[in-house]
Amino acid sequence: MQVYFLVILTLLIGCKNRYSDDPRDLSVFERIAHERTDNEEMEDFIDNLMQRMDLTEKIGQMTQLNEAFFGVDASMVVGTGGQAPVIDSVKLAEVISAYHIGSFLTGGTRSAREWYEVGRRLQSINLASSRNEIPIIFGIDHVHGTNYLLEGTIFPHNMNLAASFNPQLAHQTGIFTAKEAAALGHHWNFAPVLDVGENKLWPRLYETFGEDPYVCSVMGSGYIRGLQETRVGPYAMAACAKHFVGYSLPSSGWDRTSMEISGQRLQETLIPPFLEAIKAGVKSVMVNSGEINGKPVHASYYYLTTLLRDQLGFEGVVITDYMDIIKLYREHKVAENEKEATFMAVMAGIDMSMTPTTIDFCNYLRELVEEDRIPEDRINLSVKRILRLKYRLGLFEHPFPSDEYFGEIGSEEAHQAAKNAAAESIVLIKNERNLLPLIRPGRLVVVGTNADSRMALCGGWTYTWQGSDETLYPESIKTVVQALEDEYENTTIVRTDLQSLRWHAGLADAIVIVTGEKPYAEGWGNIDDLSLPEDEIKLIETAVSTKKPVILILLEGRPRILGELFDECEAVIFAGLPGMFGGEAIAGILRGRINPSAKMSITYPLNSGHIISYNHKHMVFSPLNIHNEEIQRYTIGEFGTGMSYTSFSYADLVLSDTVLDESGKLLASVKVKNTGQREGREAVLWFISDEVASFTRPVRQLKFFDKQFLLPGETKDFVFEIDPGVHLAFPDEKGNPILEPGTYTLSVGTLEASFRLIELE
Repeated sequence: MQVYFLVILTLLIGCKNRYSDDPRDLSVFERIAHERTDNEEMEDFIDNLMQRMDLTEKIGQMTQLNEAFFGVDASMVVGTGGQAPVIDSVKLAEVISAYHIGSFLTGGTRSAREWYEVGRRLQSINLASSRNEIPIIFGIDHVHGTNYLLEGTIFPHNMNLAASFNPQLAHQTGIFTAKEAAALGHHWNFAPVLDVGENKLWPRLYETFGEDPYVCSVMGSGYIRGLQETRVGPYAMAACAKHFVGYSLPSSGWDRTSMEISGQRLQETLIPPFLEAIKAGVKSVMVNSGEINGKPVHASYYYLTTLLRDQLGFEGVVITDYMDIIKLYREHKVAENEKEATFMAVMAGIDMSMTPTTIDFCNYLRELVEEDRIPEDRINLSVKRILRLKYRLGLFEHPFPSDEYFGEIGSEEAHQAAKNAAAESIVLIKNERNLLPLIRPGRLVVVGTNADSRMALCGGWTYTWQGSDETLYPESIKTVVQALEDEYENTTIVRTDLQSLRWHAGLADAIVIVTGEKPYAEGWGNIDDLSLPEDEIKLIETAVSTKKPVILILLEGRPRILGELFDECEAVIFAGLPGMFGGEAIAGILRGRINPSAKMSITYPLNSGHIISYNHKHMVFSPLNIHNEEIQRYTIGEFGTGMSYTSFSYADLVLSDTVLDESGKLLASVKVKNTGQREGREAVLWFISDEVASFTRPVRQLKFFDKQFLLPGETKDFVFEIDPGVHLAFPDEKGNPILEPGTYTLSVGTLEASFRLIELE
């Protein structure tokens, strides 16, 4: 009787556990009913299928294994990337028959033909071994184009896409990723990263859309729509917004470590990109591997259910990151063993566990249900979400990949989109005495660790997880040196090293230094010091000492510190990670074939002592340190800044009124003129400052941007409609909007205008 009472009590309170104290929480029964869609055909299909499924099959749907688990070579290190494993069909069939695994993932690289063959093989074995013939869903990290496809198109990483301030480029990245991968059996793409990239030490900075939450929201939702709305015949892909939430702000700067984040900052800075992703219809969310204020996110009912589902309205699939349930007891130390960790994660709101190298999750979850600790209806809730995802992707009708769409891979259209993205994503930070463009130099000396490197252009998550196997990169990708040789047909290009630099510099018109970082991904990119490596610093110092003009090109996934050497270089280009056509874009910018139009998506620090973002608080420069000039100069390239080979003037900032109430709207316009001698694109950024508020406010916040093409002498009107509820309100620590009367300052370019928000009588 006591056990029976406990079961009934558990069913009544639904998913609630010790992390939950929010009265808005729904019971399992209420949540299942609430999430039922208007698509009766789909819901009836799923209901009928669920009635035929036993507990083992349901738990299998909640499990994701790495395909390397079934590799013939048992000594292969699972999850380190590189060449994809050869699958042991017998072992695969045995595991599917016993556990009915519903999902697989990979981190290996194959050709299109190989992916097609593997996809057919996996699905054939699965359907032959599955009592109810439920298709598997295959996940992959195509995070900047189809980076695990040998013939695929590699786009710039997100940090670069954001610097373009052109949402269409993010949208196109999503489109061409789906066009190239969807028909190969790549159903589920673990992208985009929607974490806000404020911490410059964090090794995944380049995967973010920069440090501004509005840019992250616009670019991320554009990518999601491009990916999910693209169909290749009957094939489609699901996006995955990651990593919910707070992952990008580790206190240590190292990957997958703890964070201390206030509720208000979480709501205002970190949640908006995920909210926009949900509005864009994102089908899945991956969870932050770390912990916030002492609570692991993947074991928190508040973050995964109360916040993500009840507040933000997400109804798709929630998946863990790699081994995260296991880490609850191994690293976070909040569970005594993996079984207890499984209980915590599932009751918190996890739908699928990326185990991904063990089937222990299946066994433990079954035990927890049989012991009446987790009601089977809680399992049903997650399984229905997973089956809806598979149904919406058309997997029940078209489970097998196709070889009819190979022509979509590496098409001229896709390559042109990647070329455009690279060209618009590279920032000209400094151009002293208009050294650039170098139109007809007689002799250029090129040095630097990244000058001959293809992998330095693309970074991590390219052909391998770490992106560090140069042998896998196609020869068609031009290094910076190769691109310069092609760009400057009548110029002598001399590739040299530190020992011979002074000798070759004598006859040179300029020295081009291509430096930065070597590729890395996740924790393998953890560092203690943002400074450039000593040998690269020495290279810059030597080049500067020759008294020849120095052009510094930075290929890197985060800002590496230059310090005072920045002042010694005549020109500095932040190229970031521009992708497979980055070398050509860099060469085109140097010669002037391409007019740079990118602006910084992050704030590049001058020194390592004070690393702050553009939207810092007023107290950062308090009267205690305002007279310290060394502190005042904290950046070599602030967010939103970047140079062009033409010039633009801003004039006639006009407001439709200087007073409005919360029900009204304000129209702001500014005239932007191309005052230079050549055509160019200008990204116009609109910032708002709240002069007095109940919460301390940033010095300014980006609220809108627009980018347009202008011919020499052409003037265009840029317009921004200010909606108080959208552009002036900010959330409290629980997400409740605060809209306060007072004075606000609008700034665009170097112009400013003030207006007042008043209360209605």
